[in-house]
Parts: sequence; C-alpha cells; structure tokens
Amino acid sequence: MIKVEHLSFSYTKHPFIENMNFSVREGEIFGFLGPSGAGKSTVQKILTALIPAYQGSVQVLGVEAKQHKKSFYEQIGVDFEFPSLYEKLTARENLHFFASLYQHSLPPEPLLERVGLLLEADKQVSAYSKGMKSRLNFIKALMHEPRLLFLDEPTSGLDPSNARLVKDLILEQKAQGRTILLTTHNMHDATELCDRVAFIVDGEIRALDTPHHLIMSRGASRISYTYLDEKGEEKQGTSQLQKTGEDANLVRIIAENRIVSIHSSEPTLNDIFSEVTGRRLQ
Repeated sequence: MIKVEHLSFSYTKHPFIENMNFSVREGEIFGFLGPSGAGKSTVQKILTALIPAYQGSVQVLGVEAKQHKKSFYEQIGVDFEFPSLYEKLTARENLHFFASLYQHSLPPEPLLERVGLLLEADKQVSAYSKGMKSRLNFIKALMHEPRLLFLDEPTSGLDPSNARLVKDLILEQKAQGRTILLTTHNMHDATELCDRVAFIVDGEIRALDTPHHLIMSRGASRISYTYLDEKGEEKQGTSQLQKTGEDANLVRIIAENRIVSIHSSEPTLNDIFSEVTGRRLQ
C-alpha cells in the first residue's frame, strides 16, 4: 500500500527528513512514533500528496505521491491532529457537506452514534469541546469508506472512555481490511493498536519492528512472584523467563500451591523508545 525509498525533505537548507525507507502492507496498522517535531506529520503530508517537493520515491497505492490525481482522495481518509471543521455548521451539516465531496459515502447518523455525538448532532460545532471536535473529525475521515487511513494523534485530548470508542473503531476499520498509518507519541495506544511501529527522531527511523518483538528483544526475560513460605509469610522471588523450569524453588512452591501472585517484568514500548533513541515520551 505504501513504499518509501530514500525519502529526503527539508523546509530549509538543513536536512529535516533524510534517506527514509519503509513500507506498509495492506490491512496492517503501521505506527509512526516519536516526539513533537520529529517529522511524523510531515511524512503524512508527503504521503497524502500535500507536499510534493520531496526527493526519493514515495509510492502510495502503487502511484508516486506527487503524481496522484484528484481521484486519489476518494481512496484515502485523513484525520489530522487539528480538526478541519466548519464551526458555524452543526456536526450533521459538516458531515453531509464533506460527504458531498465524494462519489460514495455512508450516512452520518450511525457514525455519530458510535462516538457518542448523535444527541449533539444538531449543535453548532463552535459549541463543541476539544474532545467532541476530535471525535467528529475522526468519523469525517471514515465517511467515504477509504482503503487507506492516515490518523494523526486520533486519541489526543480524549478522556479514557472516548479514547476507547475511537480505538475500537480503528480496530474495526482494520478488521474490514483497511490499511492504517497512525502517527502518535502515545506509546500505550501504539502497543495496543499497531502491527508494526517505526521510531522516528530528528527525521530518521531509529527502529522498525512489531511492538512485541521490540519488547521481547530487550529484556522481557524475567518474572517476579510472591509466595508463602513454610511459616505462611509472604516472600518474593524472581526467575529468568526462559529458565523457570530450572528454578527449583519456583517449581516446588507451584507444586505445593503456595504461589500468591506472578507476573512478567517486560519493559514498555516507552522504555524501548528511550533506550533506542535517547529520548523519553510521556
């Protein structure tokens, strides 16, 4: 769906994005993770043909991005971090207007209901909170059932309940076969949603892999457990994940049903990002 080779771009004489390479497979959620100013949004704008003055090759849906025609926008949905809505129109009017720009579109009411906005559908967007605008902007990107979705910080500014609504909708889009490129600095969202992630810092990709492989390759190798000793007092123990069968104490207390709790001690994606890039998010 996306193939980027030797992409370079700069707003000034100094390189901003330099020799970037990655691809996105059909039906996957690909995450671009990095701090503000790392180049995530700029890459999205290049991929969506908003910035044609780049060097290298950027193929989206099999066509070089700078050569896409107007019909390209029938196949992609874009939800940038800052909502692009008409404040004097209602939510329903906004969605009807944007739907009219496409050859095919869904009725707005089911989408409004999914993100908890149906009862507010006839209220002017100017009266909406930041989170309400964010949810409305998100479903605006879904109305024409695009093949490829570009989502920029889709849960930014949302409370946990509404963030869950949006994440569930993202996973539904994937289940329907859509490809999603997600840019975020929220490592929890990336771990939950993304099939693969790329760490981007200062316009460079520092690592690219599945969240699971990134975590497991850097020390997800220990478990901690609490157990009752012979006197009934709680004790702590640790063991290497790959050698639990060789831990005589652990084997014995499991056999004697004296385990109180047990959990793995894998690092978070944020820990991995910090280790790889020298930066820390959240």
